[in-house]
Amino acid sequence: MSTDLSSRVSSSVSSRVSELVAGMTLEEKLAQLVGLWEGRGGTGGGGDVAPMQDAMQADEVGFETFAAHGLGQLTRPFGTAPVDPAAGALALAARQRWLVEHTRLGIPALVHEECLTGLAAWKATTFPAPPSWGASFDPALVEEMGAAIGESMRSLGVHQGLAPVLDVVRDARWGRVEECISEDPYVVGTVAAAYVRGVQSTGVVATLKHFVGYSASRAGRNLAPVHAGPREVADVLLPPFEMAVLDAGVDSVMNSYAEIDGLPVAADAGLLTGLLRDRWGFTGTVVSDYFSVAFLQTLHKVAGDLGDAAAQAVAAGIDVELPTGNAFLEPLAQQVRSGALPEAVVDRAVERVLRQKARLGLLDRQPQDYADVDVASIDLDPPAHRAIAARLAEESVVLLSNDGTLPLAPPSRVAPSHIAVVGPNAHDTAALFGCYSFLNHVLALHDGVEPGLEIASVLDALRAELPAIAITHARGSGVDTDDTSGFAEAVAAAQAADLCVAVVGDRAGLFGRGTSGEGCDADSLDLPGVQRALVEELLATGTPVVLVLLTGRPYAIGWALDRCAAVVQAFFPGQEGAAAVAGVLSGRINPSGRCR
Repeated sequence: MSTDLSSRVSSSVSSRVSELVAGMTLEEKLAQLVGLWEGRGGTGGGGDVAPMQDAMQADEVGFETFAAHGLGQLTRPFGTAPVDPAAGALALAARQRWLVEHTRLGIPALVHEECLTGLAAWKATTFPAPPSWGASFDPALVEEMGAAIGESMRSLGVHQGLAPVLDVVRDARWGRVEECISEDPYVVGTVAAAYVRGVQSTGVVATLKHFVGYSASRAGRNLAPVHAGPREVADVLLPPFEMAVLDAGVDSVMNSYAEIDGLPVAADAGLLTGLLRDRWGFTGTVVSDYFSVAFLQTLHKVAGDLGDAAAQAVAAGIDVELPTGNAFLEPLAQQVRSGALPEAVVDRAVERVLRQKARLGLLDRQPQDYADVDVASIDLDPPAHRAIAARLAEESVVLLSNDGTLPLAPPSRVAPSHIAVVGPNAHDTAALFGCYSFLNHVLALHDGVEPGLEIASVLDALRAELPAIAITHARGSGVDTDDTSGFAEAVAAAQAADLCVAVVGDRAGLFGRGTSGEGCDADSLDLPGVQRALVEELLATGTPVVLVLLTGRPYAIGWALDRCAAVVQAFFPGQEGAAAVAGVLSGRINPSGRCR
């Protein structure tokens, strides 16, 4: 199957879509340009999973009321709360059957989910975070991962994944570094294009994020303005997107929240139409990043009201408002009815949406297509997917320094008999996952719900990897607290051992709930909290210390490279990541990861 979904539009389909649009009411047209987000978190759900989520949305209305004229997209039916995959697939099929049977046009909704480190759904395989993809520089393996993710989405009835992230990141203070592949445009474009090919080989649409400039925000602050000149934009920020459009045939692009030299991308026709479509020939859909249409009014202050924001966005080239229809429904309708916006501009977006739905087969669905869902075959964490996750984790671990202490199980010399494993990330499985993993993105807001995956901590993995060695554990400190009360126990453990493995780093979260992730920008590249002080105390014992970093960004650790026996870096290596780290320490795995 060709990965260029856009190329499969025949002239007969285009004619059919044009005839369909000509017979639609304005309300039916606008319904195809919006998403519906049911069961979202907000304050009632324990925390936001999108920026200013609760403040930006009106009270929920019922599905049938909202979708009376049809529906463009369903937003994250599996990725908003812990939903049993089989039950969720049945519920989704029921929603789609209702749209086919009870709306005049009978067009199902396109369903999207987050999928950056695997499908962000309960019980789905969680792969390493994008910096690990860049560290591996194995595009073929990343393509395999993309195909595995696409298979999982398709098995549930999901049509579109909101990944990969193609932001070239060069300020490590930005919280979303963990979502980015590299600081090198060629590496980003090559690896991201491979991910796109993998996902779209399964018939699922991939979405490029965030077009363009988001990662170049001033001082590494989320949503801050971008002051990049035309040459930096052209030479550094745009090439990965161009590669994914031209080389991988991606079928969807998401705009950046950023404003570049004062012009918000969401209202920039030069980028969204002139460059993306007219110059590069992109024929898919442009979907808004969550609430970015409304942000033209509330954040950027370039629109007087929601209607003005909607008119600017759709005229610039945004086709679909996500996650839900704040601006593209009645506010946009008023712009058309008043004559402020030609209806032909709306028609252009609707035609793009319907052509994409045609490519996905959604214009020919019948009620019986949603009658029998094969829930018995749904397995979001099969052995084959875990094997890909393990291989990618193994290839991504970076050995930054080593005085000869590693490997710990060498054939030619005596291994240590007693190892102390300390640090806040030593026995914390969440430390293996990024912000857009389901575990940290959603499940962290639902106390008492198990991950539904088999996950070992680094401590667990080392005990399994080195069964003949006595291993003790002490936490020492938290990730980002000032509490040093655990130092004494950790120091004692190190003093009693032949070797100390100190596992430190980040805790991924959203909007200040972590040290890495969206809305978790840093003002320093020192290790968070008192972690450096903990490592200094361990070094002072005289016991050799192997430093293991589980992080979402690179930290300034020059002080550790000469003083530690070895330093190992892993960028949120996923559910199989602990075994990969343990394998590198033991010598079972030859570390081949690169920092770029």
